[in-house]
Amino acid sequence: MQIMTVNVGSSSLRLDLFDIASDRDPIRVAQAHFDDHESSIESRLHEFLASAGMTRTIGVTHRVVHGGHSYAAATFIDPSVIETIQTFIPMAPLHNPRALEGIAAILKIYGETFPQAAVFDTGFFRDLPDEALRYALPDPIGSCGGLRRFGFHGIAHESMWHSWTNHHPETPGLGRLITIQLGSGCSMTAIRDGKPQDTSMGFTPLEGLVMATRSGDLDPGIMTYLMRHHGFSAEALDELLSRESGLLGVSGESGDMRILLNSTSPKAASAIDIYCHRVRKYIGAYLAVLGGADAIVFGGGVGENSPEIRARVCRGLEGLGIALDADANHSLQGRAGLISAADSLIKVWVLPVDEALAMARHSASLFTERLE
Repeated sequence: MQIMTVNVGSSSLRLDLFDIASDRDPIRVAQAHFDDHESSIESRLHEFLASAGMTRTIGVTHRVVHGGHSYAAATFIDPSVIETIQTFIPMAPLHNPRALEGIAAILKIYGETFPQAAVFDTGFFRDLPDEALRYALPDPIGSCGGLRRFGFHGIAHESMWHSWTNHHPETPGLGRLITIQLGSGCSMTAIRDGKPQDTSMGFTPLEGLVMATRSGDLDPGIMTYLMRHHGFSAEALDELLSRESGLLGVSGESGDMRILLNSTSPKAASAIDIYCHRVRKYIGAYLAVLGGADAIVFGGGVGENSPEIRARVCRGLEGLGIALDADANHSLQGRAGLISAADSLIKVWVLPVDEALAMARHSASLFTERLE
């Protein structure tokens, strides 16, 4: 039996096909990655289906960024689930609409009776401790009104945790980990024994680290100032903070870290400095949340492939027990490995994120039970 995973990002599309069985982990048999939206999702799916030769597919699993607090596990998609995804579009405007496009494309190809499931980025964080979940707002505006920290990139952070535990079979399910997902979107999570204790993204994916085009943490007073004194509407603020800020906004050049690292512009250098400073600051914060850490894990496109960014992030952290092996760090790109120095009290790893495998793991039993 096979399942396909569909991961529609804000600027990419990832398709994977897995063989599944009840007695082992899903096995990937085909994959495709598209970095643009020049072609429709439906045409990309047709292209993949033709090349992968899917003959035993029993379902499709979609990554959905925002499902609120309604869903923690993989869930079959029905009209009520689609309505929930639509409800949270204002909080995830770059992602939830794209997920719905992927769901609609599968409907057109396979029909309404073909089973589709959703795995939600927010699911991993549903049971955050109350002190990390709540904003300091009065009820009913606060938690009773749904203004809580949801967290995002949960599938990626869970994938890094799972990979790290595979490297440490002597302590199954135990350990304190700081996972760092650096890509177009960026986030960090403090994990103790497989359970998140805090995470950098909040009510929306805007909170936290500096990202490609997203601002990350801001003084809330900036928003009211821009509205009162510069005439910004809510829509204009959304555009500014989600699509015009971050690395792109500071550099005035690009949100692509590869371009900025090769740039000679002082603004590009400033953007990188701000980006790395924010990650370094969160490392310190999460060491406090966890009372120390066994390891720091870098993942995501930038985290896995940029030794320079990893080095800049960890620079000056020797006093906290974090030291890199410069040669190991420089030589490691796009694969798993240990990059900390032998005497580093906290180990530093690069562990490629495999969201598709995590999605397949979550949904495999859902589909197989449906057949039984």
